[in-house]
Amino acid sequence: MSTLAHSMMTAARSADSGIAGPGELDRYPYADAPGTERPGPAPSWEGVEPDMGRAGRRAGGSRGRGLHGQLVQQLGQMIVSGDLGADRPLVPEEIGQRFEVSRTVVRESLRVLEAKGLVSARPNVGTRVRPVSDWNLLDPDIIEWRAFGPQRDEQRRELQELRWTIEPLAARLAAGHGRDDIQQRLSDMAEIMAHAAAQGDALTCGRADSEFHTLLLQVAGNKMLEHLSGIVSSALHVSGGTVTGCERTGDAAIGLHHRIVDALAGGDGATAEAAMRELLAVPAGRPAAGASGAPDHVVPAPREH
Repeated sequence: MSTLAHSMMTAARSADSGIAGPGELDRYPYADAPGTERPGPAPSWEGVEPDMGRAGRRAGGSRGRGLHGQLVQQLGQMIVSGDLGADRPLVPEEIGQRFEVSRTVVRESLRVLEAKGLVSARPNVGTRVRPVSDWNLLDPDIIEWRAFGPQRDEQRRELQELRWTIEPLAARLAAGHGRDDIQQRLSDMAEIMAHAAAQGDALTCGRADSEFHTLLLQVAGNKMLEHLSGIVSSALHVSGGTVTGCERTGDAAIGLHHRIVDALAGGDGATAEAAMRELLAVPAGRPAAGASGAPDHVVPAPREH
């Protein structure tokens, strides 16, 4: 059980190291020299929280630590929410003054945001916000920022549609790649979900649910599907667990998890795929739809931060 507990506490995706490489910091120069021209009007920081300790409570997306991770989260949320629109200039020294952080923290944060496609830094132009078409929309941070911002309904609908596309296939493929240890872990996760749901423990249920679905993608025998496991983990996180039945009323969903486990143990890919389609179509607290039914786009309420 200690191994299972450790698995549920371990994130399903890799963390960004947040460490700048040689020469990286110089890409976001400060206007140190008097009279240095700034790239257009500076963004308005009015209404933005200067206390970086508050930023980390808004959403669970940021993987960074300390001020660097919090600034990435704060700026990322502002960009994704539209508070900082496309082509807006981001002047490093003004960011540092507004949030009372060092130039190193600002530069490293901008580097991370550039890797996510949110900003670009070019000579003689400076750092500017990039349009949505340039964002890495499969980045776990951006998924969570969108899911708790003004686009929450659209983001959660898109995530559910993506899951509807990839997870039934993964369940079918996993039936041909099962191992005894993997099969046991899947069975354990289904049992943990059932027990936690009966106790009203949504947190433990959600962790087991995330482990269950992530594991299916990782054992499907398809490296591209395995690469998407972090997206599914993020989708379950932002949904609050209600889509797959981490509520006391989710008996149908819990039963479908067990049906998938049994189908995988028997090497029955068709049944595993059908059960997964049925599972993804179960709104919280309702009976399961038919296996051929379309997914019901239920958008859970956003979490409190």
